[in-house]
Amino acid sequence: MTPVPHAAQPSRPVALRDPAWRSRCLWTVAALAIAWPMLVLAEFRPWVLFDGQGLQAMQGFLLGFWPPATDAAFGTLLLRATLETLAMATAGTFLAFLVAAPLALAATRALSISRIGPGPGALRAAALRPVARLVLMVLRAVPEIVWALVLVRALGLGPGAGVLAIAIAYGGMLGKVYSEILESGDTRPARALLEAGSGRLAALCYGLVPGAAQELASYTVYRWECAVRASVVMGFVGAGGLGQLMDQSMKMLNGGEASAILLTFLALVLLADAMSALLRRMLA
Repeated sequence: MTPVPHAAQPSRPVALRDPAWRSRCLWTVAALAIAWPMLVLAEFRPWVLFDGQGLQAMQGFLLGFWPPATDAAFGTLLLRATLETLAMATAGTFLAFLVAAPLALAATRALSISRIGPGPGALRAAALRPVARLVLMVLRAVPEIVWALVLVRALGLGPGAGVLAIAIAYGGMLGKVYSEILESGDTRPARALLEAGSGRLAALCYGLVPGAAQELASYTVYRWECAVRASVVMGFVGAGGLGQLMDQSMKMLNGGEASAILLTFLALVLLADAMSALLRRMLA
């Protein structure tokens, strides 16, 4: 005789609890405890923007930006300033790449032949890597606007000072991030090549770059986008481009010209995003 199964007992809902909720709460409280005095020291008072006087001042300022300037004379100046900004950012990023590539090669630990075993160049390699990292730190420690102020006095007004300022500051940034990207990926192919007797450059090109090409290209285009923004800022200190034109428009209280410059700047940022997406698809 087949036994009659007992009626299934209704299952009780299992209480879901995050096992790490205590640590999450602790770190949240610690972050708030650190952020609050920082906000106080920075005089962060956003509610001032929404009082009657602040809203009236912002309204009057923003109304002056419409409509954007569309006259032919200003359009010619805007086109020339845009080309200067693009040239400044592109040339500066190219020179920064030339500075960053050898320094990143010297600073990347995954390409160190001395880590494989003892050799005649172990002491030289051990001394070269900290020097390369120190040079990268010094280059990126000084903001590009400070380099621009110094170089404008040495070279005079114009985009040449902006190109060198971007090359110096961004060379340190690119070199540091290149080194970190190369070390964060799969370093076993490069190590295998080095152990087989390959040189550092071949291990870089065939062992590390293929796996990190997308990140390297994406970050380089991002730095070019940052260089476009930086060239606009450096224009306020006499480095030419859209920044210098914006400075003149703001001093003349011409909001229409300023809004046209801002729209042009927005188009340049969209161009940089499209270039980054295209490069990532090509390297996929």
